[in-house]
Amino acid sequence: MKLIFDKSVQGRFGVMPPASDVPTTVNIKQEFRRSADANLPELSELDVVRHFTELSRRNFGVDNNFYPLGSCTMKYNPKVAERIASYPGFAHLHPLMPQLRMGGLLTQGALEVLYDMDKFLCEITAMAGFTMQPMAGAHGELTGIMIMAAYHRDKGNKKTTVLIPDSAHGTNPASAAIAGYKVVSVPSDNRGVMDLKALKQMVNSETAGIMLTCPNTLGIFEPDIKEICKVIHSVDGLCYYDGANLNAIVGKARPGDFGFDIVHLNLHKTFATPHGGGGPGAGPVGVVEKLLDFLPVSLVVKRNDGTFALEYDRPKSIGYIAPFYGNFAIILRAYVYILMLGKEGLKEVAENAVLNANYIKEKLKAYYDLPFPQVCKHECVFSASRQTEKGIHAIDIAKGLIDRGFHPPTVYFPSIVKESIMIEPTETESKETLDTFIETMIEIAKQAHAEPEKLKAAPVTTPVGRLDETAAAKNVDIAEL
Repeated sequence: MKLIFDKSVQGRFGVMPPASDVPTTVNIKQEFRRSADANLPELSELDVVRHFTELSRRNFGVDNNFYPLGSCTMKYNPKVAERIASYPGFAHLHPLMPQLRMGGLLTQGALEVLYDMDKFLCEITAMAGFTMQPMAGAHGELTGIMIMAAYHRDKGNKKTTVLIPDSAHGTNPASAAIAGYKVVSVPSDNRGVMDLKALKQMVNSETAGIMLTCPNTLGIFEPDIKEICKVIHSVDGLCYYDGANLNAIVGKARPGDFGFDIVHLNLHKTFATPHGGGGPGAGPVGVVEKLLDFLPVSLVVKRNDGTFALEYDRPKSIGYIAPFYGNFAIILRAYVYILMLGKEGLKEVAENAVLNANYIKEKLKAYYDLPFPQVCKHECVFSASRQTEKGIHAIDIAKGLIDRGFHPPTVYFPSIVKESIMIEPTETESKETLDTFIETMIEIAKQAHAEPEKLKAAPVTTPVGRLDETAAAKNVDIAEL
């Protein structure tokens, strides 16, 4: 059996190696050879292209249609950022290339991007320094809590608990628990924000800190945020900002000015980089001055001669939390996005995101219950409780949207709202798109009343119909690869 290499094919960079360097045969031992030829299908290139093109059409993304996934900010990714991230000067770098010697000047541009991005994010959030290493938002959460723990260990503080709102993202309590803390849930009040009186009763000498996002997962800005931070600081606790909802206030308000000590950012949610599928991702973490010593190694520093290098000598650092410099290509995309928009452009992001969310809220509140009617920020949360009178639940409304070409919003989260439907339009959607979505939601509300059985059968236009999700959750089939 021979494996033949086609010498006519160009090399990776358009240059073929010398013929003597290209093997033409590979000897395989008899015991490993097939006894008969493999029964492989014979297909034309055209058939193969059509097959995979058809499969690609079954995927859904922001490039296809509206993706109002509440709490996850599925916004459009500008193609110019994709193009720049593919430039050979960036894309062909290897993280083991030297920083300065032996041609290492090639890495200086990448290090400068990381250095500048640190400064940009510090200005946006009012932090003193950032690490670019975390590979996702949840990874950033864990990094931030590890920094919190390192700070208390260094001071000799005996802290055991972390306070988290009952409306928080599920990764918050998970991250705190992984870091070794006991999680204490703080209830929301009748305004949908943290109950300040309950918080004050829960805070004590064992409180390591608090984790929360502002605006919260109901899309409501915490009016008592400065007082909340002051209460935590009174027992030498630290305030951790989950940056999942920064898109609502970017350029308008800074977490550090509220009193937060640690911030993680989801670059895909605020700075328009790819999101989903377990990667790619990036979740930079910023800290105030007193926590700089605990940031992970390595950090990019600028030398007196103007060159950039990686600094490793940080005795109090929590150590490595990711290989090399983090997900550089994602950070580069966010860097491009920030440069394109500038200060005033980032303000417009927040303003338009808030405008779009409130537009949807006002247009749909006559058709779906609205537990918290005040002005929202980036997202609005409805309840399908009214529709349950006809046997229709939030999941049925989500399935109905699939039939009509829309990705469903988040349903059943946050759990403090019964039959919740969380809609986040982002700033990138046009009024025409929003109007079409609103009309569709109104149509579904009317169908839920007049023809509930039809809605309960949705989706009927997809390659796969409605699945038994309860059975799937109870009978998990896990294959070990």
